[in-house]
Amino acid sequence: MIFWWLLFVVFALSWGLTLVLRRYALARSLMDIPNERSSHLIPTPRGGGVAIVVAFALALPVLSGLGLFSVSALAGLLGASFLVAIIGFADDHGHIAARWRLLGHFVAAGWALFWLGGLAPLSLFGVQIDLRLLGDILAVFYLVWMLNLYNFMDGIDGLASAEAISVCLGICLVYWMAAESGLMWAPLVLAGAVAGFLCWNFPPARIFMGDAGSGFLGFLLGGLALQAAWVKPELLWSWVILLGVFIVDATWTLMRRLLNGDKVYQAHRSHAYQHATRQSGSHFRVTVGVVLINAGWLLPLALMAGTGALGGGLACVIAYLPLAFLAWKFRAGLAR
Repeated sequence: MIFWWLLFVVFALSWGLTLVLRRYALARSLMDIPNERSSHLIPTPRGGGVAIVVAFALALPVLSGLGLFSVSALAGLLGASFLVAIIGFADDHGHIAARWRLLGHFVAAGWALFWLGGLAPLSLFGVQIDLRLLGDILAVFYLVWMLNLYNFMDGIDGLASAEAISVCLGICLVYWMAAESGLMWAPLVLAGAVAGFLCWNFPPARIFMGDAGSGFLGFLLGGLALQAAWVKPELLWSWVILLGVFIVDATWTLMRRLLNGDKVYQAHRSHAYQHATRQSGSHFRVTVGVVLINAGWLLPLALMAGTGALGGGLACVIAYLPLAFLAWKFRAGLAR
């Protein structure tokens, strides 16, 4: 019963803080002004993702005190993701050079991996593989990429929020079916925090998340996946499958732009979801479409991977093939 009250408080706090942040952004003129790289048409306040950060950061120690989240994971994930949020908040208020942002991201990833114990042995096509130091290095890059790809994918109303909620609720079902329900509580609280913000971010958005919120979410989702792998290696595959829409779109777009010789650090509008938004003329349709893909296609495969009904590597390949086709169909990485 205490947990469900906590979940309600987290939702209400996030909702209320988003309202306060919206008024703050309007007063300080912290606005996203539409330009040729924008997907919105009117100036919109930004920085509302701080509400998610604060609500979740206050709730996680309570979860740990209730014995529902380990102290080491608390120190690693909350400390690192909070650093990521601070960097994003500072960048929202005044540009920080990319090299310094990236340095901070790698420091945060190293801190998280230290407390999580590195990368757990992987289960690949039925074989347990312990990559040791190489695995830890790969895990650091994975966290940094998750952080940045979430920033890239936070480009239309409600998308990043809806992705986080659907992935968190989906992984909770996977945990339940895999008899690992003790891992459910943190993703549920995170979903509650994001849901409070989504009330203001749902199309048409009245406030945007900003780098503080999107970076925090991407890093935290990646970190929760690494934490779950220590409990059951197959669960890492479930996370990677559920996050497939964002991973495939962002990675395909980056690789295509690299091959084209584009400046990948510059803002652009060439992600598949951005092309799909222009073609459909609706942020709502694309956001809901992503949720339907998550629930109807990726969740069943994540369940099979997490319960051992299908090998995680094979399930991931099956999950990603149609997503790669969609990235190609919507010309991800190519200008209009």
